Amino acid sequence: MTRCEDCMYYYYDEDYEEYVCSADMDEDDYARLLQGRKSQDCPCFKNGDEYQVVRHQM
Repeated sequence: MTRCEDCMYYYYDEDYEEYVCSADMDEDDYARLLQGRKSQDCPCFKNGDEYQVVRHQM
């Protein structure tokens, strides 16, 4: 299961003083997220764990 906190597009915006998603979504993707689908179905999710490849190679 993926979570927004693990996504590379999820960051803290100091202007808004909250976490936001910076993924470039179209209207259909955004509507799917608003319909309450699980974050694992997010079409824009990319793992923000930069050490994932290193752990895989070990």
